[in-house]
Amino acid sequence: MKDSTTIKSGVSLPKKARPAAVSPRFSTNTKVIAGAGAVILLLGGLIIAAMPKPAANIPATVESHSTGSASSAGTLMALATKFNFGSVSMARGKVTHRYSIRNTGTDPLLIRKMYTSCMCTTAALVKGGRKSDPYGMPGHGFIPTINEPMSPGEDAIIEVVFDPAAHGPAGIGPVERFVTIENNAGRPLVLAFAAVITP
Repeated sequence: MKDSTTIKSGVSLPKKARPAAVSPRFSTNTKVIAGAGAVILLLGGLIIAAMPKPAANIPATVESHSTGSASSAGTLMALATKFNFGSVSMARGKVTHRYSIRNTGTDPLLIRKMYTSCMCTTAALVKGGRKSDPYGMPGHGFIPTINEPMSPGEDAIIEVVFDPAAHGPAGIGPVERFVTIENNAGRPLVLAFAAVITP
């Protein structure tokens, strides 16, 4: 009686009955895998739903003039907004460049804030024979409000100091940094410089 379903004590089950004993365990594993897959799909759906939607068919707005906002007819301009230090050696230390700025508008304007794009760079406002404290990168110290007025036709200097050794030996190679000057005459004025850092 090889195919008998009667089980006597000490007799092993026929081979046909063995897969049935494994079946409940396989079913539990399948349920766990299916549940984990459902959780992953749910989390993926939530992440996708939380992503910002692309601005489809929305035309970009471009400011067509640089005369400032309605609050001021002043215009903050720079004689040159870009500078290239060329090759700068870490061993030689800090380098400095001065940008000339001017209110080219018909009304006074107010320089509100000034900050840099990296902790390796500071900028100071030089106006009327006096130099402000250096301003740095937001998040690496408090960036105070300057509120420095500039009359129509008035000139000032932005003195930028770059420390090529600030990032250590890993900072070798080309860099580009920015200084942003917020004002009440419209868009911020952005000054840029580039350099190639060598040991």
